Amino acid sequence: MRSCGHCRCSNRRYGRTRQRDRSAERWQRGRIWKWLLRLADPAAVWRYARPVFSPQGPSLRELCIQALSSVERGYDLLAPKFDHTPFRTPASILDATAHALSELGPFGAGLDVCCGTGAGVLVLKSVCQGRITGVDFSPGMLTQARRAHPDAMWVRADARALPFAEDFDLAVTFGALGHFLPTERPALFRGVYSALRPGGLFAFPIGAPPPLTSISHWAMLGFDLAMRVRNAVWRPPFVMYYRTSPLFAVCEDLTAAGFTALAVPLTGLGQDPHGSPRCWLVLARKPAEPPLRRLWGTGQPST
Repeated sequence: MRSCGHCRCSNRRYGRTRQRDRSAERWQRGRIWKWLLRLADPAAVWRYARPVFSPQGPSLRELCIQALSSVERGYDLLAPKFDHTPFRTPASILDATAHALSELGPFGAGLDVCCGTGAGVLVLKSVCQGRITGVDFSPGMLTQARRAHPDAMWVRADARALPFAEDFDLAVTFGALGHFLPTERPALFRGVYSALRPGGLFAFPIGAPPPLTSISHWAMLGFDLAMRVRNAVWRPPFVMYYRTSPLFAVCEDLTAAGFTALAVPLTGLGQDPHGSPRCWLVLARKPAEPPLRRLWGTGQPST
């Protein structure tokens, strides 16, 4: 039985369509594999265009590579463009902190803990009369900080094991607590306590939690959940959480480290709809005298 020409044409058209679909599918798979290979190539990180935050900022691909790296490696990659991202501490927070500290100073030597590219050094320069030092464990971030502030000292070290002993009168940190798990905060605070001279001050801003009905609350919650999933399935971990350092827990850890801690509102940063401050400044003071000396006075304890 002979088939009509119309059927043969339909079959040929159907075969060509299936062939085109298979070719398109292979081509798309090839594109995906090439993109994944490029994404995994650290040497190609700076060739990708389309910046996310600004013309000078990092691209989405660069941010993805940072998120899949360790904290140190990720910040090394991001360092040249870090100041063009919203991750840099805003000038409004730096100015409000400097204004609040100016009423408590002047201070002698100042230390910026987890200094990054050196934004906190601007605060220290405005209230300190002695030398300024920044400490961070990312060589890339320290390189950028050194270029921006060549008159300051820069030290590479882990903030959980600071290499200082009673060298500073004021220590600050900005936006770094999210990089420390709650179990790591005590080591961080003990190191800062040791780095301060008796009577020294450790100061840092900490944002108030946004209302449950706000977009910010759910954005932070979603980010933290995404990071927990990422760290559960990918190594090395990238520790960065927004909701692991509530004010009451931070003050408890500071007290356990030996500080006398209180929080004052940074009124210049405004209030939420309920009238509460949007941001607090934590002031942790190291006692001017050791605990035993305060207890017994200048004389020797009786036996």
